[in-house]
Amino acid sequence: MTGERAPLDLGFLSFERGAHLLVARALRGIPIGGRVLVTGGDPALGVHLRAWARQRGHGFTPVPERSATWELVRGPSELQRWQGAERAGGPGVDGIVDRPPARWGLAARGALVEPGGPEPRFDIDRREVVWADLAPRLYAHAAAAQWDPATAVDWAAAPAEPVPADVEAAVVQVMTYLVENEQAALVVPAGLLARVHPHFREVQQLLAVQAADEARHVEVFSRRATLHGGPMGTSSAGGRSSLASLLAEPDFSLASFLLSVLGEGSFLALLGFLEQYAPDPVTARITHLARVDEARHVAFGVAHLEHQSSLDPTLRGALRSAIERRHDALVDTAGLNADVFDALVLLAAGGWTPAAIARGHARVQELQHAMDDGRRQRLARLGFPPDEAAELSALHTRNFM
Repeated sequence: MTGERAPLDLGFLSFERGAHLLVARALRGIPIGGRVLVTGGDPALGVHLRAWARQRGHGFTPVPERSATWELVRGPSELQRWQGAERAGGPGVDGIVDRPPARWGLAARGALVEPGGPEPRFDIDRREVVWADLAPRLYAHAAAAQWDPATAVDWAAAPAEPVPADVEAAVVQVMTYLVENEQAALVVPAGLLARVHPHFREVQQLLAVQAADEARHVEVFSRRATLHGGPMGTSSAGGRSSLASLLAEPDFSLASFLLSVLGEGSFLALLGFLEQYAPDPVTARITHLARVDEARHVAFGVAHLEHQSSLDPTLRGALRSAIERRHDALVDTAGLNADVFDALVLLAAGGWTPAAIARGHARVQELQHAMDDGRRQRLARLGFPPDEAAELSALHTRNFM
């Protein structure tokens, strides 16, 4: 066992406000068997630290000669959650496989896929049937009719200051998460395109003329994720379960409601958050462009449903039932990928001090409140009274989309 103990002073930062991020970072910086000496003034820190360490396979021991001090020993099972995970091919065209398995589902191509979760069936799942080398160029031509990712974004733009490696990893994780969400947003309105395995995303982008905005978003978020040559982030089973529930809604109005009014409406706040706290100009630019597109999607969804509700007095009951069915189907899932939440905290924090992490955590909570306020306002436009709008907004998936 390593003799030196790396010190970590958490100040008064609690686990409820993001202390686990600093503890996890300290453990990543030492070898297995290495030790970290944690101190902190939060009254519940010892209890939370013990539970967190044991859940992840790390040793935990109070230090009797020092108050509010605990020793952690890095264990070998920290990555147990991802044992058996596999890469869903590679993120580029050269990473496409001949027949992707159903278990990859809606994971971004190149993502590290957590075992478990749903296995949605896409019957068009063979490269020889669906793929054409010309597909990416045909899609690029179609995208130019609106805004072209190749010209609207300066991919060589450098940040004012170098982006630290851990902040870049946070950007990649969020981009990976955005890719799998936008793939769902492309599949839902595309109808028959739901039969094409998302591993062949370029074909989906080509065929989905009415979903051209979403196809462009998939492209730019994937490109940003791999801009500096690193691997894609993680794709959680709970997140893919949430997205799979959107594919299961056959009714056009209900699918539009769940996707555009609630899901993409929440994403308006998320994209604005990412633009505000982007560490580089490319990330800020693509989230701004995507947000403009998504605002049109949300406006159309709300206008469509406002018209439908004026003709069908039973529509609001059906909308409520759709929210409740989706909530009940996802109640036992983990919700938002924890890696994504932590990445958002770090991006908003802008640093690793306890005060910065607390600030970042508070900003993510403010984001969630903004998402809730937006959903309530859109539900009110559809005729729901304030108390019912608040109740239904609270039932929306924790995965945001």
